[in-house]
Amino acid sequence: MTFTENEPMNLHTTFRTGGQARRFCSVSSIDELIGTLAQLKEEGETPWIIGNGSNLLVSDQGIDGTVIEIGEGFRKITVGTDSVYAEAGAPLSAIAGAARDAGLAGMEFASGIPGTLGGAISMNAGAYGGEMKDIVEYVDVLRDGKPERIGNGEMKFGYRKSICQEQGLIVVGSMLRLTRGEKEEIKERMAELNRRRREKQPLEFPSAGSTFKRPEGYFAGKLIQDAGLAGYRIGDAEVSEKHCGFVINRGNATSADIYQLICHIIRVVEEKFQVTLEPEVRLIGKF
Repeated sequence: MTFTENEPMNLHTTFRTGGQARRFCSVSSIDELIGTLAQLKEEGETPWIIGNGSNLLVSDQGIDGTVIEIGEGFRKITVGTDSVYAEAGAPLSAIAGAARDAGLAGMEFASGIPGTLGGAISMNAGAYGGEMKDIVEYVDVLRDGKPERIGNGEMKFGYRKSICQEQGLIVVGSMLRLTRGEKEEIKERMAELNRRRREKQPLEFPSAGSTFKRPEGYFAGKLIQDAGLAGYRIGDAEVSEKHCGFVINRGNATSADIYQLICHIIRVVEEKFQVTLEPEVRLIGKF
């Protein structure tokens, strides 16, 4: 495995921010991943595992460690009669597209989520009333570098969480159980959801998607809007006026700008409504 030194992490996150990782490598197969983990274990190092960086905020100071990216070769999708098996690096949009083309329904909700399968399962990603837990049959993971298969019932899926986060498991693939449907209806449903996403979300700017988890009984975006924070900026980090649940990078934001804005939002919403917002974004490095 070849490591790159001092890799700029702004190239690997959808916020387009972040300092350098001391070491970086991209793996394209399970065997390559297992081998790399074994090498790092011998060196006494625990790496950061990332997909396409769609839910990450990396410190401007970078990462004093090794980052392993589940790379482009880790994207195989196999379509069955009523199921799809996909590797962890496959984009949700590609999996949903393969399902649509095969006349399989059930994954339309995920077609516009900008992440890969590994991260989506780890955090039980969801949108428009659907979540990954609704379609996962089993998940193939690495536990301490060794392969293991976990059924849906043992995944401990909850709101934006799973056993993977709890126990540090690495998703390498998953069997998704879908249902037969009419291809045109699936296509229309997917197009409608993506149209709604484009209309309501600031997709024209770098972001990490929804910045905050949904507080019980509330909507984060509405709380932030009602707190008068629409358009509020720190540097080039801004609360999107199009959807206040999104913090966006207007071009030259730093991770520090984004982090300070997140903290400001949490503080103001707490003061005004006594509701504590919890970031959905994963923080890496020192803030």
